[in-house]
This record gives sequence, C-alpha cells and structure tokens, in this order.
Amino acid sequence: MSELAQSATGYLEFLCRQLPGRCVGTPGNKVATDWFAKAAAAFGFRVETPGFDCLGWEQAGAELSSLDRSFAVLPSPYSLGCDVRGELAVAGTFEELQQAEAEGRVLLVHGKLARQQLMPKRFPFYNPEEHQQIISWLELKRPLAIVAATGRDPDLAGGICPFPLIEDGDFDIPCAHMTQAEGLDLSRRAGQSVELKIRARRSPARGCNVQASKGPLDGRRVVVFAHIDAKLGTPGALDNAAGVAALLLLAELLQPISLALAVELVAMNGEDYYSAPGEQLYVQQNQERFGEIVLGINVDGAGDRHGDTAFSLYGCPPEIAGIVRQSFGGWPGMIEGEAWYQSDHSLFVMHHRPALAATSARFTELWSVIAHTELDVPELVSPDKLGYLALALRDVVVGLQGLGSIA
Repeated sequence: MSELAQSATGYLEFLCRQLPGRCVGTPGNKVATDWFAKAAAAFGFRVETPGFDCLGWEQAGAELSSLDRSFAVLPSPYSLGCDVRGELAVAGTFEELQQAEAEGRVLLVHGKLARQQLMPKRFPFYNPEEHQQIISWLELKRPLAIVAATGRDPDLAGGICPFPLIEDGDFDIPCAHMTQAEGLDLSRRAGQSVELKIRARRSPARGCNVQASKGPLDGRRVVVFAHIDAKLGTPGALDNAAGVAALLLLAELLQPISLALAVELVAMNGEDYYSAPGEQLYVQQNQERFGEIVLGINVDGAGDRHGDTAFSLYGCPPEIAGIVRQSFGGWPGMIEGEAWYQSDHSLFVMHHRPALAATSARFTELWSVIAHTELDVPELVSPDKLGYLALALRDVVVGLQGLGSIA
C-alpha cells in the first residue's frame, strides 16, 4: 500500500501541478496523454492513441460598460471574440426571448431563461428539447452578442458560479456571463447603449484517447475508463486526475498477471469538453464491438480524503455482481452507492453492457461545490484510498477471468 500510495501521489502531482491544465485542445492535454501512454507501455501494455480534431481556445478577459458604469463579466468558454456596441435587449423567459427585438443588439439573458446551463447544440448523448429550442431562438434573433446572468447549476455545471450559460465551440454568437446581481443592475438599462469586448480566439487543435490493452488480442474483454481531461481553470484532482492515477496503479498491479480475458485501460479524452470527442470516437471505433465487453468500468471522482469510495452496478448479471461485491468488500472504505449517470459509464449502459462505476460517496456534495473549480486540488484526494481502489479493481479483473463466455 505504501508503494501504491507513493505512486498515486506522484501521478496527482504531475497531472495537477506540473501541467498548466488538461483541457482538450491545450498543450497540457497533449503532455498528459503522451505521459499516460508512456507509463502504460512501461507496465507491459500495448498502447494505441487514436486521434481526433478539436478546438483550442484562448482568452484574455472581457469588458462590458454602459455610459459611466462598468460591469464584471467573463468570457464564456469557446466563445468567439468581439468588440461590439449596441442597444441592450433583455429576455428573462422563453416567451420574452421569442418577442425580443435583439438583431443588431446586445442581448442580456437572465431569470428563468438562464437557470440551467444549455447543452451544446451538437452534444450527442444528452440534449433536452427545451435547450435545443432556446439555442435555436438565440440564433434566430441574431444579436451582436449574448450576456447571461447566472448563479449555480450543480447538475450540469458543477461548482462554477456564475456558470457559463453557453459553453459550445459550435455556437457562433459571442457569449459572456456574469453574476445574477450584476445582471439585475444591467437589466435596468434595457434600451441603453452598451459596449462589450470579449478578447478570445479559437484555433484548430488535435487530441487523442489512450487505449492500453493486455491479454488476448481478439475476443471478449474488460474495459476500464477514466477521463484524463479537465475543465478550463481547474487542477482537476478529484475530477479526474484521481481516476487516471487509479488506472495506472491498476496497470502496475496487473503487470505480473497472465490474463485469459483481455483488459483495456482507456484514458478517455473529452468528458469535460463541450463535444465529448473522445467518447464519440470510442463509440465509432467500437460500434460493432460493444458486445465483446464483459464488464465496463468507469472511475470518476474517486479518492475523496474525507469519505468512502462508492461503487454502483448497472445491468450486471448475478455472477458479475457477486464478483464485484466480493472484490470491493475485501478492502477498507468501500461501500455500494446509488446509481448515477453523469459520466462515461453511461456509454456502456447505452450499449446494454454490464457496467461498474467507482466514485466518492460524497459525490453529490463534491460535484456541487468543488467540481470544475480551482478548489479541486490534490489535497482533497487520499492516495491510500486510490491504492485500495486499484486493489479492488485488480480483484474484479482477476475474478472475471473465468467468465469470458458470459453474454
């Protein structure tokens, strides 16, 4: 355990402190995927790095003013830059948006219309009709730019406050966001001239998944995910450097073991990125191969220093569920928790494969306060708990070795 914990500490230090960030399309993300590939290969795994196109994005702040009053405003991630002046239009409900005269104006979105982060327009896995309608009307209204006054939305935006209403590289109206208090003050200036500058730019970039495999080349396999990317502006310790560390600890534990049932460790790249490019690529590559997966495992948000590790099962036959419960029950700090779907194990569920998710028992609390913020630092993570998690996962993999024929 001491050696595993020491390794976990080093992995967290590298991913969270030695890199400038791990968002898809950034230099730090490339360094992280290169590093994971090299580490997995050193443990005897075959490594592939299938790539995809993505967007890089840089910003240097935003400014909003009306007459002699300046407002605190932030560029929304992946927004185009702008330098515009126009009358202020205001919409607080969907009906007000439909009636607004916003073309050639700066549009303030607030109230009920800005209560929840809008899913990116081309996000493939979850896209409520209500969100699609709002996006369509925003584009139809053709404002010069959009400013959203928001608060918290822990379900979709984590702990960010104010959250960006729109975080979408496929949306081409410049966007910024501000607090609800600033938005209330700004809304009183409807019809007045406002000036908005967003200093930001997009650029073409590349990213990749890292797929490390061990055991037979063809046939049935156990797949273990952990997303390696992080939101812009966060060290991403619990979300999800801890999961990446657990994958490498598992790779080390499996190094001396001969496997009859293949294991595939995937550093998934895109769970915290607007278009989920790594997930889309993995689905495309495995569309005809999901039936080979005996068990899909996802590690995200695990290792909370102040709480237990929680595992949850999805569509597992009794033989697999028994192996998982016995394996996790053999190590301290492991409990069976409630089902949740806000991460990459949903890919297994969508394709009707048995799945296991490992996270922290305090997931809901941590997600609503810590996730996606600068507060998500390595001090929140227990290296010992990552070690125990890796040992439990090893026991699951070993226990599944005789079950390759189970559908």
